[in-house]
Amino acid sequence: MADELAATTEALRLDDAKAEEVEEGEIVEKPVDRPAEVKKHPLEHSWTFWFDNPNGKQKQATWGSSLRPVYTFHTVEDFWCLYNNVLQPSKLIAGADFHCFKAGIEPKWEDPKCAYGGKWTAQPPPPRSGGKAVLDTYWLHTLLAMIGEQFEEGDEICGAVVSVRRAQDKIAIWTKTASNEAAQVSIGKQWKDVLDYNEKLGYLVHEDAKRQDKGAKNRYNV
Repeated sequence: MADELAATTEALRLDDAKAEEVEEGEIVEKPVDRPAEVKKHPLEHSWTFWFDNPNGKQKQATWGSSLRPVYTFHTVEDFWCLYNNVLQPSKLIAGADFHCFKAGIEPKWEDPKCAYGGKWTAQPPPPRSGGKAVLDTYWLHTLLAMIGEQFEEGDEICGAVVSVRRAQDKIAIWTKTASNEAAQVSIGKQWKDVLDYNEKLGYLVHEDAKRQDKGAKNRYNV
């Protein structure tokens, strides 16, 4: 006990000695505990989030005029920051679209990366049948599968779009090379597994859609 008291007394004496060394009015800086920087996890590709909210019906010539890039993210953390601060698809007004495409690719048929491609399309149950909750789940699972590089033919993927409509909402994955049947079928099958989708998925070629409009038929089905 005596030893402990002696040690404590000596420590206090040293502290007093140090205090005397500080001139009156002098400010002594204390070490600041700084929070450790959060380490971010980079994605293999950067992705750009787009929003399209056309006012009323647009003519074909002006399609895409209301399409706007929102944000480009490069890391897992930036993705979640964006995702948690935008509306869920179920909260969008009818006619609006969200797009998530690899950075440098615009969600348009005319983009060189999309020009010779097509899209797989999935349809959740109609809104009146409770499909809005399913729509949000499909969208999130699609995004995570894309940015997480879960597709074996991921290099073929341009991006995804969720389209909110009064009668029937849709989600589509756009790809680069429609003529590459093996790659497209692989993507379609894997996406079906990701969504746990029990209906048929169809793949529509962009060129067919442009030429035949609503009369275009799916090139592939899974």
